[in-house]
Amino acid sequence: MEIIQIVGLGLIATFLALVVKEQKPIFAFLLTVFVGVLIFLFLIDQIYKVITMLERIAVNANINMIYVQTILKIIGIAYIAEFGAQIAKDAGQAAIASKIELAGKVLIMVMAIPIITSIIEMVISLLPN
Repeated sequence: MEIIQIVGLGLIATFLALVVKEQKPIFAFLLTVFVGVLIFLFLIDQIYKVITMLERIAVNANINMIYVQTILKIIGIAYIAEFGAQIAKDAGQAAIASKIELAGKVLIMVMAIPIITSIIEMVISLLPN
């Protein structure tokens, strides 16, 4: 099972980072970042499968692909912002982490405006004159 490999890798990296942190804190941080990126790369195939499935469902449901692509971009922004914020927190930079999270939220809101506008227009068109 893939989760066992991911958790195993994470636990080994955690143990190594704790041991190395005593002598060389920067190497412990770099190890943490490297393992985080490695786990993300390990999951890319699974992410691709989910995206492909969602696109196929959208095509079958006759949903405009612009909306699906926008929602997928929003999800991507959320994951990337969370990943960056966690790295900043691991480095002891909570202030920077909160700014990364804020930037992610603002970008998500900007990306969502066309979808929100479309929903509002649809609701207005359904209301009687």
